[in-house]
Amino acid sequence: MSESKPQDLYRETVFLPTTSFPMRGNLPRREPEILAGWEGEKLDARLFEQAKGRDVFMLHDGPPYANGHLHIGHALNKILKDVINRAHRMAGYGIHYVPGWDCHGLPIEWKIEEEYRKRGQDKDSVPVLQFRAECRAYAQKWLDTQASEFRRLGVQAEWANRYATMDFSSEAAIAGEIGKFLLNGLLYRGLRPVMWSPVEKTALAEAEIEYRDHESTAIHVAFPFVTDPTPAKALEDVAAVIWTTTPWTIPANRAIAYGPDITYAVVRVDGVSENATLEPEAKVLVAEDLIAPFCEAAGVTAHHVLYTLPGSALEGAICAHPLRGQGYDFDVPLLPGEHVTTEAGTGLVHTAPAHGEDDFNLGRAYGLEITELVMDDGRYADYVPLFAGGHVFKAAEPVCQALLEAMQRAVSAGTAPSGLVARTTLVHSYPHSWRSRAPIIYRATPQWFIRMDGEGHLRDRALAALEKVTFVPAQARNRLTSMVAGRPDWCISRQRAWGVPIAVFVEKRTGEVLRDKDVMERIVTAFRAEGADAWYSSPASRFLGEGRNPDEYEQVFDIVDVWFESGSTHAFVLGHGDMPFPADLYLEGSDQHRGWFQSSLLESVGTRGVAPYKALVTNGFVLDEQGRKMSKSLGNVIAPQDVNDSLGADILRLWVMNSDTNEDLRIGKEILKQQGELYRRLRNTLRWLLGALDGFTEAERVPYGELPELERWVLHRMTELGGLVARAVETHEWVGVYPALHGFCAADLSAFYFDVRKDTIYCDGPHSLKRRAARTVLDHLHRNLCTWLAPVLVFTAEEAWLARPGNTESVHLQAFEELPIGWNDPELGERWAMLRAVRRVITTEIETARRDGLVKSSLQAALELPLSEAEAARFAGVDWAELSIVSQADVTVVAGSGSIYLGEDEAQEGTPHGIPTISVATGHKCARCWKVLEEVGQDATHPELCLRCVDVVQGKA
Repeated sequence: MSESKPQDLYRETVFLPTTSFPMRGNLPRREPEILAGWEGEKLDARLFEQAKGRDVFMLHDGPPYANGHLHIGHALNKILKDVINRAHRMAGYGIHYVPGWDCHGLPIEWKIEEEYRKRGQDKDSVPVLQFRAECRAYAQKWLDTQASEFRRLGVQAEWANRYATMDFSSEAAIAGEIGKFLLNGLLYRGLRPVMWSPVEKTALAEAEIEYRDHESTAIHVAFPFVTDPTPAKALEDVAAVIWTTTPWTIPANRAIAYGPDITYAVVRVDGVSENATLEPEAKVLVAEDLIAPFCEAAGVTAHHVLYTLPGSALEGAICAHPLRGQGYDFDVPLLPGEHVTTEAGTGLVHTAPAHGEDDFNLGRAYGLEITELVMDDGRYADYVPLFAGGHVFKAAEPVCQALLEAMQRAVSAGTAPSGLVARTTLVHSYPHSWRSRAPIIYRATPQWFIRMDGEGHLRDRALAALEKVTFVPAQARNRLTSMVAGRPDWCISRQRAWGVPIAVFVEKRTGEVLRDKDVMERIVTAFRAEGADAWYSSPASRFLGEGRNPDEYEQVFDIVDVWFESGSTHAFVLGHGDMPFPADLYLEGSDQHRGWFQSSLLESVGTRGVAPYKALVTNGFVLDEQGRKMSKSLGNVIAPQDVNDSLGADILRLWVMNSDTNEDLRIGKEILKQQGELYRRLRNTLRWLLGALDGFTEAERVPYGELPELERWVLHRMTELGGLVARAVETHEWVGVYPALHGFCAADLSAFYFDVRKDTIYCDGPHSLKRRAARTVLDHLHRNLCTWLAPVLVFTAEEAWLARPGNTESVHLQAFEELPIGWNDPELGERWAMLRAVRRVITTEIETARRDGLVKSSLQAALELPLSEAEAARFAGVDWAELSIVSQADVTVVAGSGSIYLGEDEAQEGTPHGIPTISVATGHKCARCWKVLEEVGQDATHPELCLRCVDVVQGKA
């Protein structure tokens, strides 16, 4: 062999990848440039035109609140929606995604009032229309800010056609929906307990409540019997003892509830501890099962059970209020209650009908007085004996003192116990306003309600409608169904100013609400032209019309609950033009089972008889890397804006789709770093594809029937991935899809197929069937990977798509390719799963040889592969040198040996053959392809090359 020429001589003859697609994404800089390009080419308008004539997929946007910058939960939810919409568009659907905002309500009022307080300005001195205008301007500012931030995340929507609950048309539609409930009889005004915020001075919805630990004063209180219905006079000189964690409700007590099936005991006190308020010989009534915990709490050291009696024996019994003689001279009857248990307390339940749902229902059933003792700011009214003007959250001390003094008087008089029996503190989960973070109370006030039961049967109809809805995840069905089944009538009124008024009139003479279709039409027409401000700026006569005296009607100025507003959004977004009703999908966080999902359901069923959605998808909450809630105090807040600026929106989008969004998600610097690494692998896959396809033309394309087996396997795997995407489009179940796609790129392509085919692509001649076949498959891969990734990596997929010569239109205008059914070959897939398993064994041996210094690279290796006869038959036609990326391979069929690579159904019995062995390949290294072969040097013109490379260099291949 003649002296070798420098390897550089042949560098130009190797077909190395060439592409303009850079290795580094530089996303924070590139993404805004791509956004600007889309705006310049009017991509949104083109997508809108593309949707015409297609079957429409409608995902109705739940409105975020227009107050502050977007947080990571907003980003998660909007990215999920965007992925689903984009995937449906690429699957052939028409998409009309109308983004929306919730603009009314207390948080915005608070922000404006904060500014007033800073200026020393009295909010009550500001005209209501001026206040509403300031609220509107504040909401508009944040609406615009959030819209810009959503667009930076790559979210595609009909931004110019967005909706907001404060739009005049929206306010008119909301008023019209209220009118429908008015006219169908489901809207009524009633006095009943609602969750009330004394700080915000308004009723709150369940969705506006959060539960936090709270320290409460818990008390046992004795109510002496004044009427004993038992034949044996078992209750004579006895007191019923109740337990409560709300001492402030004692003035509102009007009854004691018992369980008819509970066994009660009359207990005589025989001994007490030093600080006990009960005296020996005192007699009390408690549930038999709760005697021990009662005695411990009351300091009773010795006792005797005088009588036991069923709860039913208490029917007709009456107690005196412990503060009788001090303005509380009414009777306190004992009443049967299904809600009474022996899980805690005494088995006798203090009942204040104005301050609890069970209490109210019991009081209504037995005609008890529904008191109004607590004002809107949480203070007792001036007419409340002993406690007038005091705040309920500071009432524990004065109430306990009054009850203690009552007990002392009873002891001195030698009468039945009456007053404070025991006092302690209890830390428990208690409802708070999520806005003010202050505890709330239950308070009976005149409010507007939508009736769940009785006329209209709203609850039953809503539950029936849910049976037709698809839930993702499936277990979410139980949560929403149970909430609807157990909820009280819907309180829709709020005592605030910034919102849509409950625009109705009440006749003063009868107290009846005016149900007049013409009046409602006049109201809706006015709101459509002037907004809801018309209710405040116009005389009542404008709406009442001729023939009615405004002086005879009360004009209601309560505003409607913002959950009713957002629950009505289907009325002004869906069912118009190309917007179908009901929506195909609502997608929000899991907290919306008690919020938007539920309010939308009740509103739609109440006015249209059907659910406004065909499917509900819920996502979890976002926690930090340690599973903690995010808070500024912990310093663990991840803002989407910061991720955009440091890593890029595509990284955030990839994090969403690589997560199990059905559960709570975690995010932090390390997790985002991991996503960056996953992104790098995907980008490298796209970059290698583009480089290897340099110069590809249709003339190179090889028909499927002529493709080598390895290429057909890749196409088979593509059909599996395409099927995964298609199923996700139809079922909305996206969890696991993009991890599978990443696995395909990293394991099947980069670590296997690309590795095996690099020699063919780089070193075979341009006319080589194998090279043309490989590039044919790479062409399919590029198109499909770009489109499959486009819903998630919206910027990167665009860049990779346009980096291919000939692609001039956005990837987001493309469709998912419908892959031929014939490409799906499960048997081929099974065969290559086995071949890859054998290859992994071989690769392990090569790595061992490399570590031992036997070879420096796999191309310096020769492979000896022993197989059984069954394995040799099963793996016939395989080029093991090519598959293992070694220079030489020799297969030895070991007669009679047992199979180690086949499944039990195919395996050949016998003594297992040995494992693959690696040796140093004999021959010389080809200067062009680096394979070590005996044939190198046989061509005198190019003695440094193998014969394959000689033919390529000479233009023969």
